[in-house]
Amino acid sequence: MKSCGLIVEYNPLHNGHVYHIQQAQKLTGSDCMIAVMSGNFTQRGEPAILHKFSRTKTALSAGIDLVIELPFLFAVQHADLFAKGAVSILHALQADHLVFGSEDGSIAAFHRALSGQQANQAAFESVLKQKLGNGLSYPEANRAAYEAVGMDSSLDLGSPNNILGFAYMKAAEELGTRLQVHTIRRIEAGYHDQSISGPIASATSIRTAWLDNDKEAVKQAVPGSTYELLSGEYLHGWEEYFPLLRYLILTRPAEMLRQIQGMEEGLEYRFKKYINQSQDFKHFLTLIKTKRYTWTRLQRVCVHLLSNTQKQFADEHLEGPACPYIRVLGMTKKGQAFLASRKKQLDVPLYTQLKDGVHPISDLELQAADAYYSILPPEIAAASRRQEISPPIFV
Repeated sequence: MKSCGLIVEYNPLHNGHVYHIQQAQKLTGSDCMIAVMSGNFTQRGEPAILHKFSRTKTALSAGIDLVIELPFLFAVQHADLFAKGAVSILHALQADHLVFGSEDGSIAAFHRALSGQQANQAAFESVLKQKLGNGLSYPEANRAAYEAVGMDSSLDLGSPNNILGFAYMKAAEELGTRLQVHTIRRIEAGYHDQSISGPIASATSIRTAWLDNDKEAVKQAVPGSTYELLSGEYLHGWEEYFPLLRYLILTRPAEMLRQIQGMEEGLEYRFKKYINQSQDFKHFLTLIKTKRYTWTRLQRVCVHLLSNTQKQFADEHLEGPACPYIRVLGMTKKGQAFLASRKKQLDVPLYTQLKDGVHPISDLELQAADAYYSILPPEIAAASRRQEISPPIFV
């Protein structure tokens, strides 16, 4: 049974994602389409507009056969750790293909860039360390290091899609996986586009339009299943979490804040200094942002503060070579058949539902889920929390 993996967030699933699924299936001729998907918080450090189970439903209705959760600890990290977790899951499942979207759709450019980095690894790491020491953000320092060692300039490593794609390539190489990696060119809308101008729009523009109550614009850019779920759920973003975030920053001493994942180089003092001057979440990030601390990095730190992700815990559990388990969020009959064909060959546990004490990383998953659901009305929060320990969605 030939299988193809996609690494996704579907925040929310839109027409561009459907195109990705269809083209990946066509390119690889796969019988089973697998999505490794972030949970309730995204790689950029944002609460997902729909929770993981609703997004699983949209994925299964759009051509995905098996949805696997990328654990929170890997999902809310920089590109390399995000990729490491996701690719290791596909590797453990013995998937045949991985297809990601990129700016130009040329896998050759990614191979050349990867070869260039490997040939100049020591110089690359030296320049990266130097640039970080000079105050550049990690993405800026990373790009400068690539340029300094003369990597293929045809690959734009300033594009979020290309950054993640290159991280997937590196992770696959380091794992020695059997995965055949491909890329397809993304269509029309850019990753960060803020407005909807047609049936293909960025997830950012869709979230913005929906929260601005421009539902007609959204309707043309998403499948019916996504529109229906957006219409029926309690939607929320960072502003709803800001009172809780503010409380945590005000009531915890700097020494405690310093133990949070990502809270480095005195950042805790900036949090303490500016929290009382902030009118809302966006204003708070504007005040604490510097050239070194990107908006995305600061959002991730805020997520780790909400979930109480400790730096020592993260360091310990991110050191391993791979994600330590596979958790199924949803599947079709094809997905079920694929799992049955692979189950005996898996070298990591397969979970169809979670409970406390299964694994330290899954315990953190439930902790992050509690943080995500905490601002919802009690009856909605309770129902959502029950889904965390229920069997996967089956269609």
